[in-house]
Amino acid sequence: MQNKKIKIGIVGISFGMEFVPIYQKHPHVDSVAIADLNSTLLSVCAEKFCIPESDCYMDLDEMLNDTSIDAIHICTPPSSHAELSVKALNAGRHCGCTIPMGMSIDELYEVISARKKSGKNYMFLETTVFGREFFYIQEMYKKGELGKIQYMTCAHYQDMEGWPEYWEGFPPLMHPTHAVGPCLLLLDKTPASVYGIGSGRVRDSLKEKYHCPFSFESAFIELTDSDVIIEMERFLYEVSRSYQECFRVYGNQKSFEWQQLSDENPVLYERTGGIQQELIDIDGDPNRFSRGSEIMEKRIVVPDYGYRLPEEIAFFTTETVYNDKNQHLSFKQGGGHGGSHPHMIHEFIMSIIEERKPIIDDIKGAYWTAAGICAHLSAMEGGKKMVIPAFDKMK
Repeated sequence: MQNKKIKIGIVGISFGMEFVPIYQKHPHVDSVAIADLNSTLLSVCAEKFCIPESDCYMDLDEMLNDTSIDAIHICTPPSSHAELSVKALNAGRHCGCTIPMGMSIDELYEVISARKKSGKNYMFLETTVFGREFFYIQEMYKKGELGKIQYMTCAHYQDMEGWPEYWEGFPPLMHPTHAVGPCLLLLDKTPASVYGIGSGRVRDSLKEKYHCPFSFESAFIELTDSDVIIEMERFLYEVSRSYQECFRVYGNQKSFEWQQLSDENPVLYERTGGIQQELIDIDGDPNRFSRGSEIMEKRIVVPDYGYRLPEEIAFFTTETVYNDKNQHLSFKQGGGHGGSHPHMIHEFIMSIIEERKPIIDDIKGAYWTAAGICAHLSAMEGGKKMVIPAFDKMK
């Protein structure tokens, strides 16, 4: 790092291309290097963003030979995440990795261990906690407008037919954090235990790789030092439902529900005692009032939060490198990921510049990922309760 500017290396350009221009325009980034096994894709990205051939690599090992690179951003297939994260950290680079953090509890421990030994930053790059919907609800919660949170539900619905072969038959809750991340960060609590259940069946050909028979997986998550339960659900194959990453928060004063259709707005509910109190005043009899509280309901327009960002990248909350003719499928289905990408990238960069841990570090990433891993294991054992490891107590 020189003059408070860093050089970023992005590995995996199929999705990683979305982040290249955000990094290039960030005031604390000097330059961007790219790596991908697909030489054609590498050339397309290099030409589109004027990246010199000297900053184009065929794999991470090659990229790590460039000692001027300060941080690595990993956007490769899920099974490679832990291995490449460990490799980057062991090479003395800061590391940001897309979800999931790993494919097993052991892999999560390996990443944490590498981060501790390296002394570098690891950021778990979960988009949903940087989306405008989460920012909106987080503001309300911090102001006390929701009151006491009583319950939360979350879901990630996605039909992944036709995706790359490594996704075929992927266990639904092994990829949980687009759903559960906002709920866990809102309360800032760690998941303590979980019990999951599977429903439905996928065709036999989808069971070969991961041995998961379920079309749908659901779970209940218990939290440390909290009386709140989180309900989580996920599917990837053979369910008739459009894409959605969503959460719902139920407080004793106000509640938030994600919209069902993409062209709708979310709903905010407010609970008051207005009707009850009016009837008590009129009749003088506390037993003569209508059952239940008065519930006000309205659709809300969630504001954009680009103003929180440096001017150079603020517009990326509403504009991307993709367009109607050129869209990465996950980004298109995800509705632009809630304008999250520049917020997430800014946090990764500033955690390095300011020499602090990122908001979503390796410990949070491990807990969030493990909630799904353990939920899937529970479903495979018929709903057996699973205790989630205490990653923050790891020596």
